[in-house]
Order: sequence, then C-alpha cells, then structure tokens
Amino acid sequence: MNLTEVHQEESCVFSNFSCLEVLTAADVLLYVSAAVVVTLTVCGNLLVIISICHFKQLQTPTNFLLLSLAMADFLVGVIVMPLYFTMLIDPQRCFDTMPCTIFNVAELYLTCISIYNVALIAVDRYLALSNPFHYSMKMTVNLTLRIIAILWLYSLIYNMLLLYFNGNITDMKANITCGECIVTVNKEWSIIDFITVFVLPCSIIIFIYLNIFSIAKKHANKIRSVRKCPKVNNSSMASESKAAKTLGVLVAVFLLCLVPCYVSAFLNVYFKNRSVNLAVSITLTLIHLNSSINPIIYALFYPWFQRSVKLILTLKICGTESSILNVLERET
Repeated sequence: MNLTEVHQEESCVFSNFSCLEVLTAADVLLYVSAAVVVTLTVCGNLLVIISICHFKQLQTPTNFLLLSLAMADFLVGVIVMPLYFTMLIDPQRCFDTMPCTIFNVAELYLTCISIYNVALIAVDRYLALSNPFHYSMKMTVNLTLRIIAILWLYSLIYNMLLLYFNGNITDMKANITCGECIVTVNKEWSIIDFITVFVLPCSIIIFIYLNIFSIAKKHANKIRSVRKCPKVNNSSMASESKAAKTLGVLVAVFLLCLVPCYVSAFLNVYFKNRSVNLAVSITLTLIHLNSSINPIIYALFYPWFQRSVKLILTLKICGTESSILNVLERET
C-alpha cells in the first residue's frame, strides 16, 4: 500500500466520522420512528400469521385470505420498509444494484398482491352473504389455498413482465440514483398497470361492497321483523353481517391509502413537477403504512385475534393440543 492509498483510506475514515457527527437529533428521531413502524408491521403481522396457522378453529377460507394479506404486509415490513425509510430519511445515501432490484420487485409485487387480496376478501364476503348455503358447500379451504397460490404466481409474472419490458431489470444501473431506486414505466405500460392493478380491482371492491351493505341491511331488517324465525338462522345472518362490516373497515382504510397513491403516481407519468412528486412521496408512504395499520384493525375489531395474541405472548401455544383451543368461544 503506497502513501496515496494510505491518505485516501484515512480521508475515508475521517469522512465516516464526520457523517456520524452530522447525524442530528431530528435524524435520530426519524430513524427511531421508522424502526418503531417497521417493528410494529413485522410483529403485528407475524402474530396474525401465527394465530391463523396454529389455531385450527381459525383455519377458514376467509381467514386464509387474511393470512395471505398478513403475509404480504409482513414481507413489506421485512424487505420494503427498511430501505424505503432509509431513502426517505437520508436522500444522499446511494445503493447498489442488487438492493434496488430487490426493493423494486418486492414493492410492486407485494402491492399488487395486497390489492387483489382485498378484492378477493370482498368477493368472499359477498358470496357468504348472498348465498350462505352454496358458499359453505363450495368455498372450501383447499379451493381458497389454490386461489391464493394463483394470485401470488400471477402477481409475480405480471410485475416481472412490467419491469422487464420497461428496462428495469436489463438496465437496472441506469435507474439508480442516490436517495432512490427508480422504476421507469413508459406511457403505454403505465395505462395498462393503472387499469390492471388499480381500476379493475378497486372497481370490483367498491361495487361488491355496495352490494354487501345492501344485503346486510336486508338481513338486519329481516332479523328485526321476523321474530319467529329459528334463533340459529337469525344468529347466522347477524354473524355474517357483522363479519362483512368488520372487513368493510379493513377495505375502507386500504382504499383510503391506495387511491391517492395510484392517482398521483399515474399523474406523475404525464405531469412531472415538484407538486406531483411531493404527492407521490407522501401517498407512497401512506400505502406502506397501511401494512402497519392492518394488525391494529384486527386487534380492535377481532376478539379471536385478541385472545390468540394473549395465548401466544403467554406461551400457552407451546402446550400440547394448544392448536385445538377455543378462541371463538365469546364470539357472537
């Protein structure tokens, strides 16, 4: 090692220490806040995954759709959020090709899965309310798992094609700048993506949930007016209506986070200016935070999740035959 190399190495060390000194209290607060959000996302969704996978009573078609959504949110917390918040807090930091490629693929892939997963949840609730007998006979756990597998495979193929035909895989280095990992999409593909991943599933979600609440209202009126009906049937209708309303909260929050993001991202393709870029940045953060919000919704509205968490945290799931414990006993 010659004198010049030694001098360069010393300057690099000095530069690193100076960077540490530049780290302000605001930066520390932002990093701590980001760490809290990531931890909440990962741990919250992990609890959902463990609950549904462990307790046999929770292994229903609807809950497996929730499991698929929780798995996507969990992966967002593990793969997407750490890099995204780092880029947001420290715009001067540069990343290599591999981290950016993984980030871009995971972000597009998991967002697509989440959107279609929520659409499937809406379809599932509509079928359960509109024709309960047919639903219980046809919508089995095995069928639900096959549908989920097809969804994950379809989303992967679609997003790999999107990235490949827009040069985001073949020429990834051209799309990397300090502070962000850019995905370039031409106008034709932006229209295809906007319709495929946003307009189509969101239209399905909105249309179906309008019908769901109409059916739920009819059920509620029927329960109030027909007192001589068997108690089991009334209880069943009330339970299905309550489940639809609870999932409606999940869907409504998801749409509130999703719609601004996709609208601003679509506008950014045609109107590139500072205001639109700022809107994209804010709304993109919002859609990532949705992965943290979902476990909170489960905790607030699902008694089975509250009881499952208590059993998990107290390590009672380690006991023999804990998988057959009744976590729905106080459900009404």
